[in-house]
Amino acid sequence: MRLLVVILSLLFISAAVAVEGEEGAAVGPEYVEMDPKFIVNLAEPKKFLAINVQLLVEGVSAIAAVKKHMPALRHGLIMLYSGRLSEDLQTMEQREALRQETTAVIRQTLEKMVGKGHDEGFKEAYFTEFMVD
Repeated sequence: MRLLVVILSLLFISAAVAVEGEEGAAVGPEYVEMDPKFIVNLAEPKKFLAINVQLLVEGVSAIAAVKKHMPALRHGLIMLYSGRLSEDLQTMEQREALRQETTAVIRQTLEKMVGKGHDEGFKEAYFTEFMVD
């Protein structure tokens, strides 16, 4: 009988810890894919940029904010990527500069949407696919 009480107690405690973790305790970093990938026209005729972006986000509230405001985030990035010259997207340095601009636009948009200081859970933006054609 004591063994049954101990087992039930352990199950109850582990279930409570799992629920607490889901409801707001700090969650480790998570990647949130901005799906579908971006395909935008470049400045030259018949040239486009296809780019897949993943966001490194930490914390339940930050992940929820990113998902909630995904349309505004996508809009900001479409405006950032559209109309660029293909020659400005060729080197690793140029692509890294664009990645940093992407991170800045995401941070600014989140700050605008959720308020200053509430965007801390967003860490970085990364490109997982990058094609100029």
